[in-house]
Amino acid sequence: MIRVLSVASECAPLVKTGGLADVVGALPHALEGQGIEMRTMLPGYPAVMARIEKVADILHEDDLFGGRVAVIHARAGGLDLLVVQADHLFARDGSIYLNAAGDDWSDNAERFAALSWMAARVACEGVGGWQPDILHCHDWQAGLVPVYLRRMDGRAKTILTIHNIAFQGLAPAAKLDRLRIPAEVFTPERVEYWGRISPLKAGLTMCDRLTTVSPTYALELMTPEFGMGLDGVMRDRAGVLSGILNGIDLDVWNPAADPPFHPAITPYSDPAGKAANKAALRRACGLPETDGPLACVVSRLSEQKGLDLLIEALPGYLAQGGQLALLGSGDRALQQQFHDLAQREDGVSVTIGYDEELSHRFMAGADAILVPSRFEPCGLTQLYGLRYGTIPVVALTGGLADTVITANDAALKAGVATGLQFAPATAAALSGALSRLLMLYGKPEIWQALQRNAMAHPVGWQTSAAEYAALYREMLTDA
Repeated sequence: MIRVLSVASECAPLVKTGGLADVVGALPHALEGQGIEMRTMLPGYPAVMARIEKVADILHEDDLFGGRVAVIHARAGGLDLLVVQADHLFARDGSIYLNAAGDDWSDNAERFAALSWMAARVACEGVGGWQPDILHCHDWQAGLVPVYLRRMDGRAKTILTIHNIAFQGLAPAAKLDRLRIPAEVFTPERVEYWGRISPLKAGLTMCDRLTTVSPTYALELMTPEFGMGLDGVMRDRAGVLSGILNGIDLDVWNPAADPPFHPAITPYSDPAGKAANKAALRRACGLPETDGPLACVVSRLSEQKGLDLLIEALPGYLAQGGQLALLGSGDRALQQQFHDLAQREDGVSVTIGYDEELSHRFMAGADAILVPSRFEPCGLTQLYGLRYGTIPVVALTGGLADTVITANDAALKAGVATGLQFAPATAAALSGALSRLLMLYGKPEIWQALQRNAMAHPVGWQTSAAEYAALYREMLTDA
């Protein structure tokens, strides 16, 4: 049995701001039966502390970045957890990353350095008779794990998964001593990035293996366009980089059995069953009945997600009878633009915020889901769309390129199409994809075949979990 400690800043169902949490929460269950025993380490935010069933305090430090820190062995959400309780770092209301003004917490470097430090201690000392063979680090928040492991002379193997290279956790060089980072690793080959400390770069250069969340994104990271200033590092480490697609939890996202979790949804296993959910979603969103398609967006509102392109591309789609229901929050200017659009257009509904039940209703009731991202490491909403027969319209990038088979003539004739892709990531190209969506929707036989293909497409964790398990085993056999 291989023991793996997964180290992350968020984990569903306990605390979530995006897809990272879904992946971290799903991976332990996905690896069951693969010979992998995984525990998950995450910060003791108020939302986490309120949910856990405490088992024991198993490790502590009296003064780490200004206060006492303890590691608690706990259980919650079906997960075996090691929770880093540090009230001076994590016991705060609001966002886990941002203050009330929407800015990064000024001590984020210390907060997640504490997470990494305690993970390294667990690896070196063991807790309660349990000691990991591998530390699986997620994004910059766990990027300092290999730095601390080296400082402690730890022997565990390390792997870093890049969920989004755009977030790097940069900190001033003046914090080097405070963060317990040895001066000898503050070099361009390791931790230093243009005179600053880069936890992400630390992980990229010092972990034994690297993964990212789709094969295409792995290739994109080695280019200046997508590498966010770290493309050279990624090219240097190409030999230890793997692209492994994310999956989704097929029990949580299941159109045939959603009612136990979301009673407003009528279950279905065939595309024809979406009709009742579409009517209910229109009523809930205040949209009129029409003969056109209802597209949805469930997303963080940002330029990365291409939502500014959608604003520009929507008029033609709406003029031809299409409708849009949006659920999301983020950039305030984009929020206002969508709000104003909903005020002007009867065919647009906008809900600012996030609601898990409503997101399920969107998947069950919409005809299509729009994901026009400029870059997208993997993406999960297009996978939810496939599962529910809600046709994805996606930009040709990252995991969107790897998970959707575009409905061109050849794919339609071969009976394998599952959605629509467009390139480049421009409003004109998106407008063209929306026009093709309208055309295909107007041909019921083709549209229903597209929906059936989508619902049959594999989107679970089975294949990807086997790839992770194989990678773990390979790491332990490396010299």
